[in-house]
Amino acid sequence: MAEQWVAGFRSAVISPYEEILFVEPRGFRDQTVRQVLRMAGGGEGIRVRLSNRYGRLPLTVAEARVAVRGRTDGTVLRFAGAPGVTVPAGAEVVSDAAGLSVAAGDALVLSLHLPAETGPATFSHMPAATSYVADGNVTGEAELAGAQEVEARFYVTGVDVLAPAGTAVGVAFGDSWFEGVGTTPDADRRSVDALNRRLERGWVVNQGIAGNRLLTDGIGEHALARFERDVLSVPGATAVLVHFGINDLGLPGMTGLPPAPADDLIMGFTELARRAHWAGLAVHAATIGPFAGAVYPGHSTPEALAARRRVNEWIRTSGVFESVFDVARALEDPGRPGHLRADFDCGDGMHPNDEGARAMAATVDLAALGL
Repeated sequence: MAEQWVAGFRSAVISPYEEILFVEPRGFRDQTVRQVLRMAGGGEGIRVRLSNRYGRLPLTVAEARVAVRGRTDGTVLRFAGAPGVTVPAGAEVVSDAAGLSVAAGDALVLSLHLPAETGPATFSHMPAATSYVADGNVTGEAELAGAQEVEARFYVTGVDVLAPAGTAVGVAFGDSWFEGVGTTPDADRRSVDALNRRLERGWVVNQGIAGNRLLTDGIGEHALARFERDVLSVPGATAVLVHFGINDLGLPGMTGLPPAPADDLIMGFTELARRAHWAGLAVHAATIGPFAGAVYPGHSTPEALAARRRVNEWIRTSGVFESVFDVARALEDPGRPGHLRADFDCGDGMHPNDEGARAMAATVDLAALGL
C-alpha cells in the first residue's frame, strides 16, 4: 500500500523575546525536557520536527527519545544518522524516520537532553499541556522524579506520520480558542481535540497561538505572515479552519489603542482565503467568539464590539469560505448579546471551558470539512 508523510501533530511556536508574553520564557543547560504530545493522527512511522527559529544561540540536542506512553520503550531519534544534532540559531531540523507505529489519540512522549546553554527557548506558550524539566540526561528514565512542571512546550513544532496515500489533514489556524486556553490542562479537551473525536477519516492538527492576531504582530507573527509556514507547509493539508479577530479587536484596548477597523479585518480574511484557495485548500471560517464580559482591562470597548458584529455578519454572508462555523451564535448568551454563556465560560469572560470548547467543535459541518 502506498504511503505518504503527513502531519500527525503540530504546535505553533513564538519568540521568547516578544514584548507581550503571558508565560515567562526560559532556557536550559544540562537538562532533560520531556513533553507529552497528543497525536491527532497516526501511521507506521514518525519523524519529529524541532525549531530554533527564535533562538539566538545554537541549540544542541545530545539525545532525543520518543515513546508511546504505556505501550513502548524509548526509541532514540537520529538526525542524518547521528544520535544528536546542533540546530543553528534561526534554523529548524527534521529527524530521520523512526519505525514507531502511532495511532490517533496516542500520547507520544518526547524527551530532549540539552547539554549546553540554550538561551531563551523557542516555545509554545499556552498549549494547555505540561512539560517536565529535570537535571542531567535522563531521557531513558521511565519517570522523572522531582522534575519541574512547566505549562509550555519547547522547540517541538510537529510530528509527521507515515500514513496511507491520500490521507487528508485539516489545519486549525487561529488563536487561543484553538490552542486551548481555558480548558483543563493535560486533559486534551481543546476545541480541536473535541473536533477530532467527531472525525472518522482524516484529522485536524492544531496551529493555534494564544493572543495571535490576523493583522498585527504581537504574540507570534500575525496570521498572514505565518500562513505559509504554519498552514501551506503542513504535509497532507487539504483544508484550513480559521478563528481570528478577538485579539485584533481586544488587545489594542489594553494599551489604550483603537481596535482594528472592521474593513481591515474583512480585507485580511479575504486575503487569507485567496492564498489558501490559490494553494488548493478549502477554507472554513469561524465567526468571532463573544468577549463582551472579558475581565481584561480595556478589552471589550464599544468600538471593538461593534466591529465584531459587522465582521461576523460579513463572515456569514460573504460567500468567501467553503463553510462557516458559527461559534458566535453557539456560545453567546442569548440574554446578554456579545457575552459568553456562563456555562461555557472558563471564568475570564472570554475563553471557553471544556464544555464551551466542545460546543465550539460541534459547530463545524463535517460534511463540508470532508475529513
